[in-house]
Amino acid sequence: MTDFSEELAALDALTLRRTRRVVDSPCAPELVVDGRRILAFCSNDYLGLANDPALVAAAQEGARLYGLGAGASPLITGHMAPHAALQRRLAAFTGMERALLFSTGYLANLGVVPALVARGDAIFSDRLNHASLIDAAKLARAELHVYPHCDLAALDAALAASSAKRKLIVTDAVFSMDGDLAPLPDLLALAGRHDAWLLVDDAHGFGVLGPQGRGSAAHFGLASPRLLVMGTLGKAAGAAGAFVAGAENAIEWILQKARTYIFSTAEPPLIAHALLTGIDLIEQGDARRRHLAALIAQLRGTLQLKRWKLLPSHTAIQPLLIGDNAETMAVANKLFERGLWVPGIRPPTVPAGTARLRITLSAAHSGAQVEALVAALMQLEREPA
Repeated sequence: MTDFSEELAALDALTLRRTRRVVDSPCAPELVVDGRRILAFCSNDYLGLANDPALVAAAQEGARLYGLGAGASPLITGHMAPHAALQRRLAAFTGMERALLFSTGYLANLGVVPALVARGDAIFSDRLNHASLIDAAKLARAELHVYPHCDLAALDAALAASSAKRKLIVTDAVFSMDGDLAPLPDLLALAGRHDAWLLVDDAHGFGVLGPQGRGSAAHFGLASPRLLVMGTLGKAAGAAGAFVAGAENAIEWILQKARTYIFSTAEPPLIAHALLTGIDLIEQGDARRRHLAALIAQLRGTLQLKRWKLLPSHTAIQPLLIGDNAETMAVANKLFERGLWVPGIRPPTVPAGTARLRITLSAAHSGAQVEALVAALMQLEREPA
């Protein structure tokens, strides 16, 4: 029986072993980490709602009204009044006919994709899609076509060549490690031309992009019965869970067939109750989004580097490409020593040779905090590797 010693040593040799730190404070830009005060640029809490007093109060009210656990799957006793209310609210907010809640975004994708396609069907997936979409495509057992990142011509050709009974295009809206935005209008046009479904993972766009934070589809003004949107509720919405929204019959079919919905205990009702307030805060959050946009502009306008490269992105995800695994982790560790937490991202999360720092900004950050990060990065780049 192997004890994985050699495999773990191989990870160490390539600077690929992942480690965790212990956070002992609420989610916020300033954290207590391993007993130290740290300024963090690594949370997906894009609007700063995770510790918002109104959201905390709503969760406390939900606990008083509904207790803690849902007790069963949604198809037994787990579908409670706040879940039903939140689904209606999300459908209206995203402009879709219906929405369905899941416990996490990963579970949503793992459930939705195999519900929509199977053997004899075909999936067309962007090469830089999130791991959950990649794993979902494998579970579906449909024919899989991976097209180069945002390459519309390659996707068009693959769709045209396919004789599959049902076709499904899957894409991130905002790509989680690059911060760039998928060409959703063009993808939807291709879906219409080739009679395909389009499933958009809007984990990093929901709450941030579009009018009142209604998401990436709203950002582009898209509406179509062949469009499905998966949004997470643990990022900009500040809580936990996920949803998929789309046409009435499509969501009903997913409810009937998605194994991660049918066989999972429903999310705690207090979370669903709190998220009703969370969606209100998103809808009323234009000032937060303006501040976040100003911070993004500040970072991109003041970070002047020679060796490292800030990748093109106008979203809260700002990837700083360094390349080498060891140098990337060394820079991340030096930043942490200075009281700044920016995670180093290495393969297999990103392609080999593209290790990077993944800077994420939040509306809860201040301009002074971004200034401190910029100064530290510029100084570290000048130091010997």
